[in-house]
Amino acid sequence: MKDKKDQTLDNSPIKRRDFFRRLGSIVAGGAILGIGGVGVSRVVDKEESSEFWQIDPNLCTQCGRCETHCVMPVSAVRCVHAVKVCGYCDLCGGYYRTNAKELNTAAENMICPTGAIQRKFVEDPYFEYTIDEDLCNGCGKCVKGCNSFGNGSLYLQIKQDLCLNCNECKISTVCASNAIKRVSYGTVYYLKEHA
Repeated sequence: MKDKKDQTLDNSPIKRRDFFRRLGSIVAGGAILGIGGVGVSRVVDKEESSEFWQIDPNLCTQCGRCETHCVMPVSAVRCVHAVKVCGYCDLCGGYYRTNAKELNTAAENMICPTGAIQRKFVEDPYFEYTIDEDLCNGCGKCVKGCNSFGNGSLYLQIKQDLCLNCNECKISTVCASNAIKRVSYGTVYYLKEHA
């Protein structure tokens, strides 16, 4: 009498149930290897890439296209705060709307639609501003306000931990000011050190 191993080696017919079980194992194993391979190649590609997409804050016009044209469900662009440049203003153009009725944290007075800008009292009349990147959607409204009525300490950057580093960045194709360019690995982020 042959055991099961010997039965599979000869040309004896396989039961239908065994056939589908084996087929399922092969398909599942192939899928796991395929997904794992894609994940590994994605990481290797990003690490080996010598250039990354980035926004030049000196050219950016805060048009709002970073929020709407990124291929990610929520844009990979985020507001960044150059703390060294900030004036710690009480009436911050990146925090309050221009027509704010009162200087309080009511939603109708805030310029940020998602509440990503937080402020903390330092001393009269100074406030410290921080950006909650998890809430930021890259719309640039706060950046536009800060550049119009402040010293420009808020600016937009493509966050590399969120960006897919597409061959052709969809945002760069619609950027009217050509502010989005490829930069070398050594300068992944343009920094704004002075206004």
